[in-house]
Amino acid sequence: MSLLGRDLAIDLGAAGTRIYAKGRGIVLDEPSVVLRDRQTGRVVGFGAEALDGSDGTDGETYWPISDGLPQDGELARRMIRHFLRKVHRHPFPRPRLVMAVPDEFTPIERVALRDAGFEAEARGILLVKHAIAAALGAGLPVRDGAGHMVVDIGRDATRVAVLSCGAVVAAGTVRGGGNAVTRAVARLVEDEHGLLADEREAESAKLRATREPTGNVLIRGRDADTGEERAVALPAARVREAAVQPVEHIVRAAEHTMERCPPELTADLGERGMVLVGGGALLPGLRRRLQEGLSMPVRRAERPSDSVALGLGRCVEDLGLIAKLRRR
Repeated sequence: MSLLGRDLAIDLGAAGTRIYAKGRGIVLDEPSVVLRDRQTGRVVGFGAEALDGSDGTDGETYWPISDGLPQDGELARRMIRHFLRKVHRHPFPRPRLVMAVPDEFTPIERVALRDAGFEAEARGILLVKHAIAAALGAGLPVRDGAGHMVVDIGRDATRVAVLSCGAVVAAGTVRGGGNAVTRAVARLVEDEHGLLADEREAESAKLRATREPTGNVLIRGRDADTGEERAVALPAARVREAAVQPVEHIVRAAEHTMERCPPELTADLGERGMVLVGGGALLPGLRRRLQEGLSMPVRRAERPSDSVALGLGRCVEDLGLIAKLRRR
């Protein structure tokens, strides 16, 4: 085992990467980011150290994962390999990996994901559909005949899927997940206060508004006219209001996905509703807005940010489960 490496599940998210080790649970949770020297182009950091090192240095951050797939193959491969070595504390871990593949994937995308894993020195790759992994991690009985809806709100995309009998019956994707809310916060600050807030500042304001539902949130930016840096205090409720339009897009995607389901599954969804996973599911008021827009029950998974990793982890603990799901 020490030579071949422990079986691992890896959830490649646009915002963060989580690794689940067999028998140990989630052992790594870091941002999916790479830091490169602006002058030489040399990679100088991955994950948390990349974000920490980007302050006060002449470095530029890159996010090589989008919608669960490598967008920059070279940087994605190096980042995955760095994380695997960090988990195993060995220069050549050679683990067997369970990874999530988008529900509506092309053969090219499947090959790209497998190649990224193999080039990061994995000895084997097992792929599980993203919605199946999210549902398993949220505790849904995915193998029964009833219909279940899972909505995963990630950094750059929101995935909607209806499951039954261990298979994905219908799926859809909305471009712009939690990042759409971040951009909406930045637009709000610019339109109302003439400040240009960068993505990290707008993201921080969004998260503070999530943790502090009352009171004000301080956000910094550069004055669009003078270039001077200053800060303004925004009511936390006002920051959350910026999420209204992205939420409407999610409602429409859920409606469109339901329209493609058999009537009996649609009836199940009206009774059972949907489960929210992903980091964006933590936004206060989101569950209520979706419930009002869709007229169905909406609940949030117990550990929404970890749901996909936990679902993949269930497959790592029982590799036979993957075969059972594929037979459905």
